[in-house]
Amino acid sequence: MALLSHVAGTGVGVDDSEQLMEMRFLAAGYGSSQPPLYTWLAILAASLVGTSVLALKIVKYGLLAAGLAAYFTAIRRLGYSSRTAAAAMFGLLLFPQIFWEMQHALTHSVAIFCFTSVLLLALVEVQKRRSAIAYALFGLATAAAMLSKYNIVIFLAALLLAALSVRETREAIFDRRFLISVAVAVLSCLPTLYWSLTHLDDLLSHQGGLGVAEGGSVANTAFVGVRRLANAIVNFAGLPAAIFAVAYFLTMRKRTEPLQPVRWPEKLLWRAIVFGLVVLVAVVLAAGITQFRDRWMLPVFIFLPAALAMRFDAMGQRGRKTQATIVFVGAVLAILVLPVSWYMHLKGGDSRGGIVRMDYRSLYEEINADGPVSTVVSSWFWIGNLRLVDPDLIVLDDEIPDFAQSIREPAVLVLTEDREPPSAVFNRIAQAGYVMDTVHRRIAVAERFGDAPRQLTITRLHKKAAR
Repeated sequence: MALLSHVAGTGVGVDDSEQLMEMRFLAAGYGSSQPPLYTWLAILAASLVGTSVLALKIVKYGLLAAGLAAYFTAIRRLGYSSRTAAAAMFGLLLFPQIFWEMQHALTHSVAIFCFTSVLLLALVEVQKRRSAIAYALFGLATAAAMLSKYNIVIFLAALLLAALSVRETREAIFDRRFLISVAVAVLSCLPTLYWSLTHLDDLLSHQGGLGVAEGGSVANTAFVGVRRLANAIVNFAGLPAAIFAVAYFLTMRKRTEPLQPVRWPEKLLWRAIVFGLVVLVAVVLAAGITQFRDRWMLPVFIFLPAALAMRFDAMGQRGRKTQATIVFVGAVLAILVLPVSWYMHLKGGDSRGGIVRMDYRSLYEEINADGPVSTVVSSWFWIGNLRLVDPDLIVLDDEIPDFAQSIREPAVLVLTEDREPPSAVFNRIAQAGYVMDTVHRRIAVAERFGDAPRQLTITRLHKKAAR
């Protein structure tokens, strides 16, 4: 994908362009209601290969690969066969949000996928080794998960409750060395916690997207919230559950064997899923949340493929055949999605997805036509793609923390015709003590692959005269 983007001269989608805006400097937080770990990793990659599409892809596919490897290793360390671990790992590739959405969009969700898997592996090592190093690594994995995406709190609560309900892991949790895990996790998260408390507006900037109390009355809000939650669960986990079910029924002719007793790792995973659902519903009802995105279900259902693969492992020959079918289907989907992902990476989609096709070098030259520009401001993240042309450029939108302190003159405002209203960035510009030039320049920037040019407006920004 990085090579295709380089040859075709395209940009990246909204999520990655947001990272391009933020990875200009190292900080304990970056706003947008998201933790900073993914951006830290992007900064590290950029320091090695430069600010480029390659750096973004190294982070994304590195996290995907690490998550899959940790998932597989955790199940093997729990004493299950390679077939069971492979079925669980390829089962993850049956989630549309993983085998499709994460390929051409999403950032922090990729990190949470990785570090929930790493956290499971760390818990397994704590249960097996019970050493100070194992507990320290568990705390570090917990911190990494916390710094990936804030809805990991539901996963952590579910995993802790499940671990306390199973004797083998309960003993490890009650060990006094567990305080090492707590200390490492807290100390690792402390800078971001402090930043969040001192930037509450940035931390809560997307809370409107939760649809709190949109149902009106308490009863109606609860009904709407639970119904939409159920829809999100089906949209997220419906396909893998259906494929596992079909794979099982295809083995009906296989000789059945007596079911083996349920082992503690399987109990742990099933209970983590149940506790996750209970905690999620409790949060929905208590907070009056009515809006959900499918990918938010990832921390709750990431254990589903592993739990199902373990259940099939207890079924003997029939279960082993089902596992092999899951591996085959997951591998086929992973291969078939490649050309479509390449196409989407280059072609983008309609509306916002089309930003990948814009000729950003041409736009950069237009912006600097009247002289070098140090700062470019816009109303949403697409403008981050300009940093693929000039890594030293400061690019801001209204959600960037410390907006006023970040502006370096000469500065311009660039707006495109989009559903994102510019009023928020107008307010930030005014609060920063800047005014827009009365002269606006309209330009047309070409898009790759023969699409119609995109109409943009460029306006110079000036510091307000002191009174």
